[in-house]
Amino acid sequence: MQNTIILASASPRRSELLSQVGFEFEIIPSRADEKEISGESPAEHVVRLSLDKAREVSTRDDIEGRWIIGSDTIVLLDAQILGKPVDKEDAARMLRALSGRTHQVLSGYAVLDRGTGENRASAVTTRVTFRSLTDAEITGYIATGEPDDKAGAYAIQGIGAFMVSRIEGSYSNVVGLPLCEVVQALETLGAPIPILKQPSEL
Repeated sequence: MQNTIILASASPRRSELLSQVGFEFEIIPSRADEKEISGESPAEHVVRLSLDKAREVSTRDDIEGRWIIGSDTIVLLDAQILGKPVDKEDAARMLRALSGRTHQVLSGYAVLDRGTGENRASAVTTRVTFRSLTDAEITGYIATGEPDDKAGAYAIQGIGAFMVSRIEGSYSNVVGLPLCEVVQALETLGAPIPILKQPSEL
């Protein structure tokens, strides 16, 4: 087992967040089942999936990394989960529902230490407020293709920023990974943290 970090996600947004603070890591997307369980709260849902993703990767015989990061993000409006849109009409429905209103973005995270069997997992919530959108703005935004694979049909770090009038909480959480909490979990579990390296180690 190597003292390296694995991101159990194919999300380029999560990868970019880890990279921007100097982490070196391997990307190994999880094959865990992402089905919903009846009676599960949104927070329980994203934490369970985050753990499932990390654990699925950790069980593979060909994996050498020690610390595995799993994460899952959902958009919540009126207690309803808005996942990734299935088509353009679905994206339009979601954006019309979000227009002029405040919703929640929940990201679960899990950091699993294969060396000790320990893990740190939790969920982070951010409140996001959209300004009122016109039909033309919704149609134009969908035409960019950006909403296609995004929970809630928008990307705050992309063109979708024009819709967001206010954010309360973690920005990186809305992008897809609560970076502050993940770094703290990695540090607690003994993973190498770039910001803590001495100049001679850089």
